[in-house]
Amino acid sequence: MLEDIKVSEWMTSPVQTVTPETPISEAHQMMKERKIRRLPVVDHHGKLVGIVTIGDIREASPSDATTLSIWELNYLWAQLTINKVMTRNPMTIGADAAILDAAQIMLEKKVSGLPVVDDAGKLVGILTESDVFRMLVKSRIKS
Repeated sequence: MLEDIKVSEWMTSPVQTVTPETPISEAHQMMKERKIRRLPVVDHHGKLVGIVTIGDIREASPSDATTLSIWELNYLWAQLTINKVMTRNPMTIGADAAILDAAQIMLEKKVSGLPVVDDAGKLVGILTESDVFRMLVKSRIKS
């Protein structure tokens, strides 16, 4: 029964995205407001070019130990864009793939989300560990 469930049935779509030119501060604000931990990065044609996580953004954040002034920090932070911190060419999955295959990939590769792309590489959704957990819980309730 679980073997027949497709990624398309549980993925999140449409997906909140950013472009490589998006300032990190803007992406960080978006993630905080929408309570999301990862953002696919797409070019101006909707093709997936990367992914950025809240961890990537935190790593790029200024350290409290810096000697720079708050104005200098804010200026530098405003200049930093997603293309400097994103993971390029992330692992992906197709919408017609079995959700168990996606879960296995996520487990083996230690990733918490997989962008879902069509044959042309255009982003059509995202499958996260939360989606897989939701599917498991709802499947149990139906049984």
